[in-house]
Amino acid sequence: MKALVLSSGGVDSTTCISLAIKQLGIDNVSTVSFFYGQKHNKELVSASAIAEYYNIPHYQMDLANIMQYSDCPLLTKSTRKINHKSYAEQIEENGEGMVETYVPFRNGLMLSAVAALAMSIYPDDEVMLWIGAHADDVAGNAYADCSLEFVDAMNEAIRLGTYGKVKVYAPFAGIYTKSDVVRIGLEAGTPYELTWSCYEGGDEPCGTCGTCIDRAKAFSDNGVEDPALRR
Repeated sequence: MKALVLSSGGVDSTTCISLAIKQLGIDNVSTVSFFYGQKHNKELVSASAIAEYYNIPHYQMDLANIMQYSDCPLLTKSTRKINHKSYAEQIEENGEGMVETYVPFRNGLMLSAVAALAMSIYPDDEVMLWIGAHADDVAGNAYADCSLEFVDAMNEAIRLGTYGKVKVYAPFAGIYTKSDVVRIGLEAGTPYELTWSCYEGGDEPCGTCGTCIDRAKAFSDNGVEDPALRR
């Protein structure tokens, strides 16, 4: 069994990498990250550094052409500003449903692309596509493409389309919060000092965007300082 882990360079996907290596052995794990037109490359740099840390193969794919029509504020072509409030505050203000930082069907596109990659680089193996979606992602239906229902549907489509050789594995979806993910990752020795989560691309995390706020809470809930802040 091989694993291809979708790596954003952030906390959740990097935890998946450490778990995949623990479960399957380092020789059976590779990572893949995506350029989709985002305003900075910090997450791509982190994803590459994490693969280098583990000395595992790393691939980068380009979805920017598909995303060129989106006005999501995370993307280069958008003139919209990133909302610097927690997801809970955004949902309270705007009601349940899609948040501004939802990138259209991003997880569906990434999983489909990686399924094709898996069939290409591991033609003789069964492959699990690991994705770090967790329960907090779907609170208030903020990110519909992180839900357990979505993961199950994509798994079935990919399984059917790859002759049963490729499947989707989301170990945290619908079960664990981000604080749970950090707890699991700390126990596994995940190199969080190499990760990047902030939506802004400065030299240091902004500390005020939704993902920075969630990240800080996750480490605080576990009684530890975020290792990335000690870099």
